[in-house]
Amino acid sequence: MKIHSLATLVCAALLSLLPVIAPAADKAGDGYAQVDRFLGTLQGLQADFQQTLTDSKGQVTDRSSGTLSIRRPNRFRWDYREPHQQLIVADGTRIWLYDNDLEQVTVRRMDESLSATPAMLLSGAGNLADNFTVTDTSQDATARWVMMEPKRNDTDFKWVRLGFAADTLKFMQLADKLGQITTLEFSNVEKNPPLDPSRFTFTVPPGADVIGDASPAAAPAQTR
Repeated sequence: MKIHSLATLVCAALLSLLPVIAPAADKAGDGYAQVDRFLGTLQGLQADFQQTLTDSKGQVTDRSSGTLSIRRPNRFRWDYREPHQQLIVADGTRIWLYDNDLEQVTVRRMDESLSATPAMLLSGAGNLADNFTVTDTSQDATARWVMMEPKRNDTDFKWVRLGFAADTLKFMQLADKLGQITTLEFSNVEKNPPLDPSRFTFTVPPGADVIGDASPAAAPAQTR
């Protein structure tokens, strides 16, 4: 599983969608309303996920699975368990990526450039319309889809699609600038569950190599 795909978070082969018949402006408005309706009451989220990565030719190059926890604002935790153990933790100030097999930690500070990433779309506190433009909505047998493009040009993905079933997030699909598509399918979704704040802190394991600034001075204050 590529660090690039992990940090930006994001379907099995492209789905055949049945487009909603509506003027473009109405479709965009419906898309904003759908996403805002979900995010407007979102304080936290917990779910299992299946992730699939396909290349520019539509060939599956990676499959993985694990669990996701989100606590707004700016905190999330991705536990990848199969086929390799990897962990991503956003603690409100930095994002930590730990590869268990390599015994390596990569640290990146959370900054404005991350505001228009799919991960921060779910966990951030920013306004949806400030960071994304809704370009299409559609409906198929699995979900109602909202497609969005980032307003910033320094992101490493082209578009993201969210798939909703009865106002529950079921899918997240991301296309990067290399033509790869990452699909996340969520199950056992719990919205606003009680979550221990300690899940969103990270301690470097003894002996692990660290890439980036892991100094205690940069650590965020604990939230309760």
